[in-house]
Amino acid sequence: MTMLSAMARLGLALLLGALIGWEREVKSRAAGLRTHMLITLAAAMFTIVAMELTHFPAERADTLRIDPLRLIEAVTAGVAFLAAGSIITSGGNVRGVTTGASMWLCGAIGLACGTGSGLLATMGTGLALVILWVIRQTLKPMAHHDRD
Repeated sequence: MTMLSAMARLGLALLLGALIGWEREVKSRAAGLRTHMLITLAAAMFTIVAMELTHFPAERADTLRIDPLRLIEAVTAGVAFLAAGSIITSGGNVRGVTTGASMWLCGAIGLACGTGSGLLATMGTGLALVILWVIRQTLKPMAHHDRD
């Protein structure tokens, strides 16, 4: 992979993470713009590094096993750990679940960017923004009505 290609993938990961992070930042959530950007960037970098490592000759080529699912599992586990930290339970109220889910999704978006699946990553980001913003706007009147 050329450096230009890697930079484009990392740049897209940053941009898409920023879009989701901005929405969280505007809502004053604990994990906002920088956190979401770092998650997508890290996931994309791990993916690119893993893909690049497969190009190095192994001492015994017959023992080299490439398992992309391990990369996905590692990124998912790492992001899930961060996301779990954003969820707070206090007095029977649970807060931060949506932010945790958006962080988890940013890991998947970063993985997609790292593999060069920019269209998939962009579609996932678009759907996430619909969920985070449009659906919230739709539910606001119902939530207000329920309080009465």
